[in-house]
Amino acid sequence: MGEKITIEDVAAALGVSKTTVSRAISGKGRIGEATRSRVLEYIEQNNYRPNVVAKGLAQRRTYNVGVVWPGDTTLVDLPFFQRCLVGMSEVTSGYNYDIVITLVTGDEITNLKRIIENHKVDGVILTRTLIDDKSAEYLKKSQIPFVAIGASLDDDIITVDNDHFDACRELTSILIGKGQTKLALIGGSQNHMITRIRYEGFVSAFAQAGKKVDESLVFLNQGNEQKLTEIVKHLAAKKVDGVICMDDQLAGYIMSICRTLKIRIPEDIRLASFYNSHMIENAIVPVTSLNFDDRKLGAVATRMLMSLIDGEKVEKQKLKDYEVIMKESTK
Repeated sequence: MGEKITIEDVAAALGVSKTTVSRAISGKGRIGEATRSRVLEYIEQNNYRPNVVAKGLAQRRTYNVGVVWPGDTTLVDLPFFQRCLVGMSEVTSGYNYDIVITLVTGDEITNLKRIIENHKVDGVILTRTLIDDKSAEYLKKSQIPFVAIGASLDDDIITVDNDHFDACRELTSILIGKGQTKLALIGGSQNHMITRIRYEGFVSAFAQAGKKVDESLVFLNQGNEQKLTEIVKHLAAKKVDGVICMDDQLAGYIMSICRTLKIRIPEDIRLASFYNSHMIENAIVPVTSLNFDDRKLGAVATRMLMSLIDGEKVEKQKLKDYEVIMKESTK
């Protein structure tokens, strides 16, 4: 028989019902062990591959997982999400699952609601966590299995993330150890959990060194280039030891502003970033930064979700394999 045999073909060849074949394949329902073995042996010998739609109906599964992608993603953010997605795809393919991407921007979660209410996915991965997290709240109420990449204030949410706290603390501690104690910190939205975690790591490094953070040098909710220009002028006038940006997009802005203002890095101002990407990897002055394995992060999140879908107990995870990369920008 060819590769495209059907469940009816298997039933006819073995003289059993289609229901018996279906039960043997799914492993569910009452069926004798001898019959199950006979069916499984036959389909293996004849290269039978059950139709995914039919299998999904039998097992009440869609064989899809949803991935929630932030709608406000910039070109600079894309590499992180792309690398995560590659890791996710490597895992889902092994389970014969496909990925459905849905965009969510802020509190507008209509797209997410549609794929859940139309039963298009068996589980969901959130790729960003927020302080006020409407997506996570909705998914909890819907009782669908989901995993969030990032930290959460809700202990009931299953999360996985890189250890940003320890990584940011370690990088800051290295700079403090080099005598750079007058450090400015520039970050993005305070509604993002990652902003809070990175800030806490920064503060912890100062506490370990027996020093206090100068809060007048901390600038959060930043992203406007004109405002950042004024901040850079202010920091240069105050002769800070260095500037740490919470992400590579902000670091890119600061480098561009410094070039315009004729401020030299690292001679006039040192610069570091709590995240590394191609944007700063190829900078004229290589930037001290933190490196994480985003592909692994996506893969781990997906394996956790597949376990939840299978009804298994899953614990939160924090990935420790980050790397501090010291470069010319902080010399």
